[in-house]
Amino acid sequence: MVAWSAGLLLYRRHPALEVLIAHMGGPFWARKDAGAWSIPKGEFDPAIEEPRDAAHREFVEELGLEPPAGEWVELGTLAAASSKKLVVFALDGTGFEASGFSFGEFEMEWPPRSGRTASFPEVDRAEWRDLDAAREALVKGQRPALDALERLLA
Repeated sequence: MVAWSAGLLLYRRHPALEVLIAHMGGPFWARKDAGAWSIPKGEFDPAIEEPRDAAHREFVEELGLEPPAGEWVELGTLAAASSKKLVVFALDGTGFEASGFSFGEFEMEWPPRSGRTASFPEVDRAEWRDLDAAREALVKGQRPALDALERLLA
């Protein structure tokens, strides 16, 4: 069974091309940087929700802010993991300030096998990164979205 996710990649020219990415929250990612960042995204069921609607919902849930107004462009569907597909949209985020976030949370057993549940932010920070820095920071399966964005803007 394929699991589907959708995400929104904001970009701006500042003056170089930059993208807004988010560092994944929780104890597993806390001390990691390279390969520990993501496009704001989340799962959806394609039988009941459109990918663009899911990308919008997840952007708001993860960052606590509405994305800027503008024209959304679908960059394509990535093979994010062995049985996961990620639909990525791009949106010009010129003027969008990477501040004032209110990160969504999730719960998990922590420490492992303790029987206790703890809450953690879905992401713990988000920031603008140029494409080279974003390529290093993003999880491997999401890096092709940067290539698609470059092609779109060429």
